[in-house]
Amino acid sequence: MSPAGTLAPPALFLPGWGLGCGPLATVLEGSGWQLLDLPGIKRNPQGNLQGNPQENPPAHFDSAVEALCACLPPSCHLGGWSLGALLALAAAARAPERIISLTLVAATPSFVQRPAWPHGLSPAALQDFAARVAKAGAGALPRFIALFCQGDHEARAAARRLGQQASPPAQELLEAGLVWLGEADLREAVPHITCPVTLIHGEADPLMPLAAARWLQEQLPAARLQLLPGKAHAPFAPDPALFLEQLPRP
Repeated sequence: MSPAGTLAPPALFLPGWGLGCGPLATVLEGSGWQLLDLPGIKRNPQGNLQGNPQENPPAHFDSAVEALCACLPPSCHLGGWSLGALLALAAAARAPERIISLTLVAATPSFVQRPAWPHGLSPAALQDFAARVAKAGAGALPRFIALFCQGDHEARAAARRLGQQASPPAQELLEAGLVWLGEADLREAVPHITCPVTLIHGEADPLMPLAAARWLQEQLPAARLQLLPGKAHAPFAPDPALFLEQLPRP
């Protein structure tokens, strides 16, 4: 609790790759969380916490983390979904004195497979998808959404809802975000992140495997894992009620 007359530290939430803030806007309304765009977006849809506008998105993951940290307040609760969770995790490693707590939805320390890390997409699969995005841009999103909703007990409804609410960013950020996903590997940093962490993960997530969430739970010093049965990569769609029960209130 903040002393009388002072403002509580904000709770900021980053969206995932490709869909913008749209799918999370109604979910987080009234929750105490404020949406913050990914690095490279010129403004926040709610008109605040925009940081320094950038002409081009950061080319590399480390640069994206640096840009994110540059627009964060001195202290905050930080959350994120998917790519947003990766960025939030990296920000907590880089600027631990500024992050009070983390809330990570569909999180992983590494999106792609690496030596001793089988819990991700193959580099070749990511390269193929990046080629489709380079050719089709946002036109590649409907198939992407359908794929990551597989396994959800309401897969069709979730995919339809996400597609309707998506607010895709510019082509440059779509392509840059895939580079970030390919580069990010936070396994060495994770054990040094000591703030409280809430992990919210769909048990049927086909994109960020459950094994990745369990690894984070084991390696983070102060983490608790909330599993959502029957949910896939977007555990807040189409009905966010179960998700909101697990979402910390800042």
